[in-house]
Parts: sequence; C-alpha cells; structure tokens
Amino acid sequence: MPALDQTTATRTFGATSTTGEVLEGVNLSGKRVLVTGVSAGLGVETARALAAHGADVVGAGRDLSKAKAATAGFRAGGANSGGFELVELDLASLDSVRACANALVDNGKPFDLVIANAGVMACPYGKTADGFETQFGANHLGHFVLVNRIASLMKPGSRLVNLSSAGHRYSDVDLDDPNFERTPYDPWVAYGRSKTANILFAVEFDRRHKGDGIRATAVHPGGIETELARHLVEGGIRQRLEHINAQARAAGEPEIKLKTVPQGAATTVWAGVVAAADEVGGRYCEDCHVAEIDPDSAKRAGVKPYALNPETAKALWAKSEEMVGERF
Repeated sequence: MPALDQTTATRTFGATSTTGEVLEGVNLSGKRVLVTGVSAGLGVETARALAAHGADVVGAGRDLSKAKAATAGFRAGGANSGGFELVELDLASLDSVRACANALVDNGKPFDLVIANAGVMACPYGKTADGFETQFGANHLGHFVLVNRIASLMKPGSRLVNLSSAGHRYSDVDLDDPNFERTPYDPWVAYGRSKTANILFAVEFDRRHKGDGIRATAVHPGGIETELARHLVEGGIRQRLEHINAQARAAGEPEIKLKTVPQGAATTVWAGVVAAADEVGGRYCEDCHVAEIDPDSAKRAGVKPYALNPETAKALWAKSEEMVGERF
C-alpha cells in the first residue's frame, strides 16, 4: 500500500518495536485512513503516527470534545503531516453508527486503511442502545455495521485492521446466546467472545473482499495500561497481568511485559501499511508478526484455532446480520 524504502521492506520488528520504528521510511502522503476510538490510548497514537507520515486521518470518537483534547497535540500538523478530522461515532448505538457511515459515504472520499480500534473491556453487565450485551455490541456489532456500510469506499489495495486481543483465548463466540440471556455473565468471558468475534469478522471480510484486492486482518496490541482498563479496580491491569504471568511461570512459559502505547500501536500500523497484504490477510498478528496457531490454553501467545475457523466466521457474519437487521 505505501511507498516503502528497501530497508523498511526487509527489516524485522518485534514486541518492543514502536510506531516510529515500524514507520521509519514510510511515506503515506495521499493515503486516507479511518481510525475509531481516538479519544485516548492506542487510537490517539495510531492516528498521530499515521498523520505524521503524511496520511490524511479521519478519527472517530464517541465524545468529540474529549477526542479534540486528546488529539490537540498533533491536529495542527507539521511540515510533512497529513490532514486530520474528527467524526462522531458511538459504537454502542446503531443509529450513531449508521449516521457516521452515511456521512462518510455521502462525502465520497475513499479509504486506503480502516482501523477498527475502539472498544471496551471487562465492563459490568449492560446493554447497548439496541439491546445487545455491551462488549459484543460495541466491540463487534458496531464495527460490523460501520465497516460494511463504508466498504464501498475501500478501494483495491486497501486494508481493514481489527483490534483484537490475547483475550480472545478466554472464550469462543456463542452464537446461540450472544447476549448472555441464558448464560451467567462473566465480564472476561464476554470480552473474550467479542475479541474472538473481531478476528472472525476479519477472516470473513477478507474472504469476501480479497478478490477485489481488499484485505483484512486482526491484531493483538499487547498489554498496555490505557483507558481500556477503566472498568477494573485501580491497578487492575497489573493485577490481571500478574495472574496471567503466574500461570505462565507454572507452565514454563515466558512472562508477559507491559508495553508502552507506541509499542502497543506498532502492530496495528505494521499490519496496516508495512506487512505484505498476502502475509497478513485473514490472519491474526501480534508483536509485529503473524501469530502461530496454538490450541494450548496455558500459553498466552498465538491464536486459538477457533478464532480463525472459516465456518464459524461465516456463521458469525450471518448471526450478526440477523442481530442488526441488515444484510451485507
């Protein structure tokens, strides 16, 4: 997609790579990118890094005043920066999602990259404006409707990057009871379902669109202390990490270390503009590489086989259409 220099195309990146390192030598002038969740954390850094390399970025956020404050540091731009604009998007309301998508389609400007970054994690049981369980509704269904409604703006050579998580390993999707109407609610199981759905959505979107030169992938940014952890007790993300690392030590696995925000956003920009499309299309990426499929529940790296199952991906697509009342 971008204009790469030879060193960028051949360099290897890893868990500690930053957005600056991944995008060194990359010129994104003339490219247009949509990033959801630009009110804090990874979304802000992703938008900043791409704009700094010349991309015209459209940032979507639920609270525009908060998003304006969060992006004030780079919205003015610099000598080589691309443009930046904000649009309103509440993923927990399909009315808001459809209004945002309609405005983008009416605008008519195509996208080279769509990054479904926004999300919620391990929140108490709740429902979206449309009656869906909050995490499945906001993390998956909101993006499902948004991306499919603007798919006509994605030109050949463009990509979709869905932000997933190692949390997908907590649970597969449950297409018989997506809203926990018969299942006892567990915030981490719900998070796992939604993050598995993010991967499966990328798998099926990629299958449907790769013939037109449009690819999709899902990424795990790593463990980062951002506002995503706002529903946990203070220090909750570190407590969760210690729990995970205790399991890792018991299994003889390496411990997970927290990343900085620029390190956390690196896999997103790597998968979006640096990696080869055929390398990441329909896959799950972590630490700036394509993850190995690993069914071992004791391990934290890799992707569970169920998250890449093409038949489940098709079934999720059909169930999602049924739930939102639209066919794509």
